[in-house]
Amino acid sequence: MATFAKPENALKRAEELINVGQKQDALQALHDLITSKRYRAWQKPLERIMFKYVELCVDLRRGRFAKDGLIQYRIICQQVNVTSLEEVIKHFMHLSTEKAELARNQAQALEEALDVDDLEADKRPEDLMLSYVSGEKGKDRSDRELVTPWFKFLWETYRTVLEILRNNSKLEALYAMTAHRAFQFCKQYKRTTEFRRLCEIIRNHLINLNKFKDQRDRPDLSAPESLQLYLDTRFEQLKVATDLGLWQEAFRSVEDIYGLMCMVKKTPKASLMVVYYAKLSEIFWISGSHLYHAYAWLKLFTLQKSFNKNLSQKDLQSIASSVVLVALSAAPYDRTHNASHLEAENEKERNLRMANLIGFNLDPKLERGEVLSRASLLSELVSKGVLSCATQDVKDLYHLLEHEFQPLDLALKIQPLLTKVSKLGGKLSSASSVPEVHLSQYVLALENLATLRLLQQVSKVYQSMKIECLSQMIPFFDFSVVEKISVDAVKYNFVAMKVDHKQGVVLFHNLVIESDGLQDHLTLFAESLNNARAMIYPPAKRASKLGEVLPSLADIVDKEHKRLLARKSIIEKRKEEQERHLLEMEREEESRRLKLQKITEEAEQKRLAAEYEQRKNQRILKEIEERELEEAQALLQEARSKKKGKKPILEGEKVTKQTLMELALSEQLRERQEMEKKLQKLAKTMDYLERAKREESASLIEAAFQQRVVEERVLHEREQQLEIEQSQQRHEGDLKEKIRLSRMLDYKMIFQERVTHHRQAEFEKRREEREEQINQIIQARKLEREAKRKKIYYVRSEEERLRKIQEEEEARKREEAERRKKEEAERKAKLDEIAERQRQREQELEEKERQRREALLGRSTAAAEIPSSRPAEPAPAAVSAPAAAAAAATSTGKYVPRFRRQIAEGSGQAPPPEPDRWGSSRHDDRPSQPPNDKWRSDDRRPTLGGSRSSWSSSRNPPRGSER
Repeated sequence: MATFAKPENALKRAEELINVGQKQDALQALHDLITSKRYRAWQKPLERIMFKYVELCVDLRRGRFAKDGLIQYRIICQQVNVTSLEEVIKHFMHLSTEKAELARNQAQALEEALDVDDLEADKRPEDLMLSYVSGEKGKDRSDRELVTPWFKFLWETYRTVLEILRNNSKLEALYAMTAHRAFQFCKQYKRTTEFRRLCEIIRNHLINLNKFKDQRDRPDLSAPESLQLYLDTRFEQLKVATDLGLWQEAFRSVEDIYGLMCMVKKTPKASLMVVYYAKLSEIFWISGSHLYHAYAWLKLFTLQKSFNKNLSQKDLQSIASSVVLVALSAAPYDRTHNASHLEAENEKERNLRMANLIGFNLDPKLERGEVLSRASLLSELVSKGVLSCATQDVKDLYHLLEHEFQPLDLALKIQPLLTKVSKLGGKLSSASSVPEVHLSQYVLALENLATLRLLQQVSKVYQSMKIECLSQMIPFFDFSVVEKISVDAVKYNFVAMKVDHKQGVVLFHNLVIESDGLQDHLTLFAESLNNARAMIYPPAKRASKLGEVLPSLADIVDKEHKRLLARKSIIEKRKEEQERHLLEMEREEESRRLKLQKITEEAEQKRLAAEYEQRKNQRILKEIEERELEEAQALLQEARSKKKGKKPILEGEKVTKQTLMELALSEQLRERQEMEKKLQKLAKTMDYLERAKREESASLIEAAFQQRVVEERVLHEREQQLEIEQSQQRHEGDLKEKIRLSRMLDYKMIFQERVTHHRQAEFEKRREEREEQINQIIQARKLEREAKRKKIYYVRSEEERLRKIQEEEEARKREEAERRKKEEAERKAKLDEIAERQRQREQELEEKERQRREALLGRSTAAAEIPSSRPAEPAPAAVSAPAAAAAAATSTGKYVPRFRRQIAEGSGQAPPPEPDRWGSSRHDDRPSQPPNDKWRSDDRRPTLGGSRSSWSSSRNPPRGSER
């Protein structure tokens, strides 16, 4: 293992080895440097070393070396400069991808440029021999030799990078980018096995992330940025899985997304949820779960309608039609019929699991029929308005299959509608998140449903039918296919039928004695009879009592409405208060968590900074000591080389660094002094030489100057003479030109005068036109102002007239309102007077009635006091007057106080027998009972012992007394 004083030396050594073709040794040298404990503090040269290191790893396909080096470099720069690690990893992946693409292009070029020696032969002999021996084609062999090793290395690169970045919160974006590139690699080259492994790796990373929550650099999934990166990765995984046709892995990806949403308790953006439900619906359709496929389409339609404001009406209609058709495609019977308890529990658990994935919160205590079912789905489509958004053909198809009862014409009416529906759909606009809709894929399921409906309706009407007739009624399939469909229907108790091939008939039976269809028919028949009877004999109109209730009904409704509004406002206020309280608690918890996290990060940064400073100081001290020792050794070697042949330095004494430094400094000082003396001597010599040269060259310079002056004087005179001659020639030419042009001077003056005169006349003409035009404009503006003043005067006069008319009208309306108020008051007073008279009349009638009742009561009392045929025994003289009075009162049926009855009983005299209700003298052996207390306050009402005739007469007065 080689040691280097500086990292740059290792880089230079590696480049030297690369230049001589020893890349493996260069890689080993850099690997030893990176894994050495001596260089654990990050430096800029280490980044260049890592770039060279990963280049060598890629060239030699040494994935294990690359992984070890990247792990060590992560330890070095994790807390100091994590950006450097990111750049190195990006460079590593870029080189690996380039090499793989280069190998693939070379293999393709080799296959295309394969030269053939014999043009008449199809293949070369060696190719034929290789194909017979190995059973491979030329392209397969070239791929195995050139492409496969580089693809293996690229796959290993992705795994290494994901393993290094799996728990690094500072490089989450790079981790997501690497996962996306790995997914694209699997998609581009159809690597299904590697894709499954990649999904498992990412899944295990998330599991370990949740398991070990005390790691220092662990990503925080509660942060929006981290959550978005993880969700984007899972959605890309889902897309690639569906593109590769790995539906099992796609379903596991959906479960991963759902688990991630449950983990952080946050719903992703609507655009991601659209992709989620689109892929989920595709998975359910491939798996044959048409009901779950329909629920996923319903959620997709709801998202598109709620969040996609740019969606056109045509696209919305296509999506709604698809939702209705897929809901109809679901099986109309329950597949858990006659299933065992274990199968029913498994089906229930599966339904809850699928409902959670689709986004429907269900109660696990409910039965299967009450959770996800075809009937509830169709009712939800109608209630949410999905059916109203579908096309008319789809609506007609829905009504025929679900509401119409036409056993003979059902298939014939449905077949043209299915033909039209199969032509609908196609690509949608760019505003829709769903790229295209294929309605033709639901035609087969709808034909099966139409067949089942037809069999169900025929079984309600017929007991048997020939196979030929039934085949003609179902034009979709042969009878063998119909028989297969009917087997499942009979198995799940949807229809009861038998096929007798010997006699060529189909036998239908009722499922139970009173089937649902029979109950429906009887109900419809009873409703029709009731309607017919109501039409023939309309019911007599009775006087409604609403007139008595309506005056108070409005007040009651108003009060109830106000009470409900107040209750609603109270509930909303409580909800808002509770939400505000929860929000404040969450905000406080978040602020507390952020504060604690900030304190922890600051403490960690301080600790790391202190450790870094300490390591830096130690490293600087160590480097200073090493440098001083190296300088001392260099000085010692230099001193020994200079003193070769002389007496050794400090021979026999212990040489120390300080001694060597002093000796070296003294030697340097002595050498510097000698060098200065030599330089002074050399400078003096050079001074003498320079002075001598200048003395010799002074006369030569003066002679050369004089010769130069004479030559320049001659040249100046020659140029001066040439300039004079040229000036004379130019002057003569100018004089000739002047004479030639002077002949045209008169014509020039005449032409100038004519042009000036013409322009002056034109100017005068235009000025007159301008003045005339200005006068016309002034006159027009005067007329316009005059008309405007008249119009304003007219408008103001009209407004004044209208204002006066309006004031008169308002005054008339006020007078009319006052007159109406006065008339209303007078009418109200008359009505009050009439009501008072009516009340007095009613009081007089009541008084007369009361007197009549008293007269009747007095007559019945007198009849009761008639003596019987037996003579009454005389009362003893000892009986007191109060007792006699009590006895007399009791005999008349009047109320007697308790103390008077006690006196009467104490006297020993039995009360006279009570007359019967018809006034006869029959005695009753039963003891007399005191009258009820409710008759104490009014002696005019009959007692319990009174006659029934008096009671009935008091309850039912004569009709003549009623008003």
